Amino acid sequence: MTRGEEHRYTHKGIPSWHEGTGVSLTMATILIIDDEVPIRALLRTTLERAGYEITEAPNGRIGLELYRHRPTDLVITDILMPEMTGLDLILELTRAFLNVKVIAISGASDTENTLDAAKLLGVRHTLHKPFSMAALLKAVQYELAH
Repeated sequence: MTRGEEHRYTHKGIPSWHEGTGVSLTMATILIIDDEVPIRALLRTTLERAGYEITEAPNGRIGLELYRHRPTDLVITDILMPEMTGLDLILELTRAFLNVKVIAISGASDTENTLDAAKLLGVRHTLHKPFSMAALLKAVQYELAH
């Protein structure tokens, strides 16, 4: 994918309602950054069905550009990607945006060390591929609430 070919996918559903209050919440926005198209598609589909507005990028460089142009409520990033790794992306995001929320995902052979490094950079939730969509949704809900 070349520069400018990144795609934006927006969920056109009805805003969710805060349980028990009857107050409408604005749809949370999530940026998914992963070089694997099937992973992005799975995450996008799962999160759109849960009512989130999704933007996606195929690598950290494009993801950083998208975030700088339009910050989202949450970033979900793979760690091992071409052009800019997830760790480099997280470092750049946390330097430039004090309140950025990031979930790091990885399927690398040394995943535990890689995900531990992400935590040292300020990431609170990490997921080892393959992970369940229930675990993803739980992490997303927690991050957006805190």
